Amino acid sequence: MRILGIDPGLRVTGFGIIDKEGQRLVYVTSGCVKTAERSELPSRLQTILQSLARVIEENLPQEVAIEKVFVNVNPHSTLLLGQARGAAICAAVARMLPVAEYTALQVKQAVVGNGHAHKTQVQEMVKRLLDLPGDPSADAADALACAICHAHGGLGLGKLATAGFRVRRGRMIG
Repeated sequence: MRILGIDPGLRVTGFGIIDKEGQRLVYVTSGCVKTAERSELPSRLQTILQSLARVIEENLPQEVAIEKVFVNVNPHSTLLLGQARGAAICAAVARMLPVAEYTALQVKQAVVGNGHAHKTQVQEMVKRLLDLPGDPSADAADALACAICHAHGGLGLGKLATAGFRVRRGRMIG
């Protein structure tokens, strides 16, 4: 199964594609879609939509995993991030691809084993899990981490059953 992971952002949207072959994960490609900072919002959304549509067309993923928007202190920033995320989702659903959504906490828990891991820890684990020769950019690493989370069924490194559990401060509690 080929999975496209997306880390949405209005300035930089990371993407990463992996193949799941049995229990093995194989790196395919990754990168970033960068929008012109001074351009208008519709133009930036168009760049995200068209660039991800091209990535999908060239790599033919079967499923898409995208990070959910977190609500931050600035509601305007949250709204803009949601619009970038919407453009990314539209690129996937236009090709009739199923889209799974994961919180940053779920992705970090699945890849690092700690829902409050730092970006550098995520980069290092992505590098190790996919046997990459170098460090991916932070945005591409987050996108690859999202794809890895999806490949593991969103359940984490050990495929721990999470039914009936809650996550508090990065830990599962019963």
